[in-house]
Amino acid sequence: MERFVVTFDTTDPEMLERGAPGLLSAQGFSTDIYFPRLGVGVVDGEPGELEAFSGRCRERQAPMSYSRELTYYAIGATPADRSRVDAGAVNTSAVEAGAVDASAATNGAIFAEYSDTAALTWGLQAVEIGRAQEIGLTGAGVRVAVLDTGFDVGHPDFAGRSVTAESFIPGEGPEDVHGHGTHCLGSACGPWAPPSGRGFGVAPGVEIFSGKVLGADGSGSDASILAGIDWALANGCQIISMSLGADVREVHPPYVTAGRRALEQGSLLVAAAGNNAGRAAGDPGFVGAPANSPYVMAVAALDQGLRVADFSARSLPHDGGAVDIAAPGVDIYSSWPRPELHRSISGTSMAAPHVSGVAALLSASTGLRGQALWDELTRTARPLEGAEVEDVGAGLAVVTPEDGR
Repeated sequence: MERFVVTFDTTDPEMLERGAPGLLSAQGFSTDIYFPRLGVGVVDGEPGELEAFSGRCRERQAPMSYSRELTYYAIGATPADRSRVDAGAVNTSAVEAGAVDASAATNGAIFAEYSDTAALTWGLQAVEIGRAQEIGLTGAGVRVAVLDTGFDVGHPDFAGRSVTAESFIPGEGPEDVHGHGTHCLGSACGPWAPPSGRGFGVAPGVEIFSGKVLGADGSGSDASILAGIDWALANGCQIISMSLGADVREVHPPYVTAGRRALEQGSLLVAAAGNNAGRAAGDPGFVGAPANSPYVMAVAALDQGLRVADFSARSLPHDGGAVDIAAPGVDIYSSWPRPELHRSISGTSMAAPHVSGVAALLSASTGLRGQALWDELTRTARPLEGAEVEDVGAGLAVVTPEDGR
């Protein structure tokens, strides 16, 4: 018995709400993990059963595709025989020691190096957070979901904030015992002026939704991630940030459908492009799932000189698999579960929440959502001279004058 993800390719709401579950039940499949909002479910079965079921669905004018369920990872959670993390983070100490040469692949132009100050991280400076600070644009009124390893809900930097936390990992609560989720959430939604340390969050006024879709070991499945996306959509989150990935080149069908339906419902899915490159050694890597869906915004990582990070994955030459935008992702200081409170790490996982935060500010000031928000975010990105679009997409996500309209 294997586990498969089934995706119904129909725009008929009646079919998605009632027809598809009925077809699944008639075939003997459980509907416990089926999401009508997405038209996607997860079932146990044999390949032959799924093929026969696909034929029956076509006869009922409910085209269905199926694919094997994938496993996704964050920092430190990859199997021991893997040489690089999938779409999680690289420990900063490894970067400093040269294990990851984050500055080896330049974008062809030498920018002034950014560095953390007593007040702000270099990442906030790079996305031009000062423009938002000048006009008091915090992202208030926008809901941001971070789907990851959970969140330290008692972290002192988030005291008094609106945080809704939910776990989609069986047997585990929403608390983050891993660290990756608290760090990513901090970059997107953390404070500009915390009680201690420097400011590290792009959009400190948003309403936070933390969905635990990766367990204590840093791994998760399509079932948990799709449940998190469905939950975020049900709660009206305009931005859904996912710093996770499976190291596969093929576009995974459920995220084509989920990403498209999220955009139609006014939500933007943002995901880490992946850390599987080794550019100094001539390996550009590739964008993995779910970021390689053409309806999910894939984010590359930049270093302090706005050069492409050595580990940051490059676009693939097929529909989907493209890097869409770039953001700071090397030596990123952010929140960490107590008692440590803060830590600096690197990865496309750190870049994705910077984009999510910028998107939240843009949505707050313009009212844009879904595809319109995607279009404006890429339109206002800063081009990186000499960088290839396959590496950085539209360029660096920045807070723009339009954010003050």
